[in-house]
Amino acid sequence: MRTLLIVDDDPEIRHMFRTALALSGYRVQEAVDGLEALKLLDCDPPDLVVLDLGLPIVTGHEVRQEIAAQAYTRHIPIVVVTGSAVIPTTLDVACVLYKPVSVDQLVRTIRNCLEATAPAAAVAERRGTDAPSPAVRARAPKGKQVRRRPARP
Repeated sequence: MRTLLIVDDDPEIRHMFRTALALSGYRVQEAVDGLEALKLLDCDPPDLVVLDLGLPIVTGHEVRQEIAAQAYTRHIPIVVVTGSAVIPTTLDVACVLYKPVSVDQLVRTIRNCLEATAPAAAVAERRGTDAPSPAVRARAPKGKQVRRRPARP
């Protein structure tokens, strides 16, 4: 079962996407902001990220940069779902969808992206060390230890 990470600060959008994607056979993780997304990416990298750009704490642009910067995550396709009319041409993501997005359009886009990417077995080889990324360490509350969970079997 493929794992997807939905990163959006709007609970209604997350709920709608989670329900549609779970019914389509995907395992779904959720993050309400960029920092939570980075922690999940460090602990349990998904097969694809659905990313809103307008996030609190750590922006969607910063999350995208961090995904691209890490060897164990740079292969993960990203589908940006945004309400912004202007998207930088340097964003370099698999697809950009503009809100409002129908769940059918989202599911179809995700299927197409996953079919075009490397097999899930290759993901295990790309996972890095047990150390969290610099972005997660820098934004963790002072005095709080941040560790990666062991990889899924």
